[in-house]
Amino acid sequence: MDTLALVLSIIGSINWGLVGIFNFDLVSWIFGGQGATISRIIYALIGLAGLWCISLLFRRRAILSTEDI
Repeated sequence: MDTLALVLSIIGSINWGLVGIFNFDLVSWIFGGQGATISRIIYALIGLAGLWCISLLFRRRAILSTEDI
């Protein structure tokens, strides 16, 4: 699950980079516009993946603190 979340977060960050630099939304271009159902599903999955990645920050700290003991 962590790997999938990271991959989706990377895809999302690349897409936002393209939007910011070139005003080009790759996800909507591939899947038929921002309003298309599949595009909205992709956006939602990327958002959920980003939220999941927040937990990686805290788990990494927890692992480090238990290794220090």
